[in-house]
Amino acid sequence: MRSLRSLDVPSGTPQPQALALRMKDMKYIKYSFAFGLLIVVIVVTGCSSISIRTVVEINAPKEEIYAVLADLDNYPEWNPYHRKVEGEFVEGAELKIYVLRPDGKEVEVPPHMMRIVENQEITWGGGIKGVFYGVHSFILESNSNGKTLLKHNEDFSGFAITFADLPPDVIADGYHQMNMALKKLIEDRRK
Repeated sequence: MRSLRSLDVPSGTPQPQALALRMKDMKYIKYSFAFGLLIVVIVVTGCSSISIRTVVEINAPKEEIYAVLADLDNYPEWNPYHRKVEGEFVEGAELKIYVLRPDGKEVEVPPHMMRIVENQEITWGGGIKGVFYGVHSFILESNSNGKTLLKHNEDFSGFAITFADLPPDVIADGYHQMNMALKKLIEDRRK
């Protein structure tokens, strides 16, 4: 890299052009520094990940549970964690999810609907892979006893995870609260 003091300016170069060459060098230095800093952050922090896994058995067929999870408009009626979900229930749709964590913090999340498999899976998520990426899923599995196992999971990844306010125990507690509210809603309907 050239020193600004020893900038090679061809003789006879008008002064404004020499200044322009110096300014290009400054821009190069600035972007090189920013890129270098980003590399240092990635190397020092590593590419972090957080996985949250919760499970609940619900005394109902998966079709009933899926119908409630797919009805995004009614989340405010029963869901203590995902207080409100705006957007269409179609793959690719942009969503806006309003979360109330058990620690009292309110968070607004802008994922998109990634995957819908009727009566089996609902997955939303998004972000920039490698930087900050999240995938939130509801997986429904039928048991031989007529009950359904709901696997409520989330995976966060990317180097920015290190700096994000994502306490796994708080999020897992929120998912557990949602799971129990869903279980109560569906099982109470069946009484």
